[in-house]
Amino acid sequence: MAALRPLVEPKIIKKRTKKFIWHQSDRYVKIKHNWREPGIDNRYGTQKIQGPDLDAQHWLWEQQENKAHAELEVLLMCNKSYGAEIAHNVSSKNCKAIVERAAQLATRVTNPNARLHNEENELTAYVCVLFVLIKP
Repeated sequence: MAALRPLVEPKIIKKRTKKFIWHQSDRYVKIKHNWREPGIDNRYGTQKIQGPDLDAQHWLWEQQENKAHAELEVLLMCNKSYGAEIAHNVSSKNCKAIVERAAQLATRVTNPNARLHNEENELTAYVCVLFVLIKP
């Protein structure tokens, strides 16, 4: 037996009931409420990667700038999780002194080979040591 169907099928009406209002058009006079259609121009209608930016991981590093290699004694209490990083403006003579002092104190230096070539005639600047958190 065949299925019974109505003689007149109801017409399906598809329409947008909600009026499209452009994002932040109520805040600015320069943006009209119907400036562009919904879709790719809609800020909240597009798919995007959610979550924090992957390159903005500044929380991984704990940095502290110091002016003398005698500041390496600060790392004695927490030399397992912290290390020293020699700044780029430190002279080669002071780099050698920092690396030797760090070897005596058994602390880790992230760039011990910095400025190993001979630059003895360079003016000695302030010694800048950067303390860096080393992820265990």
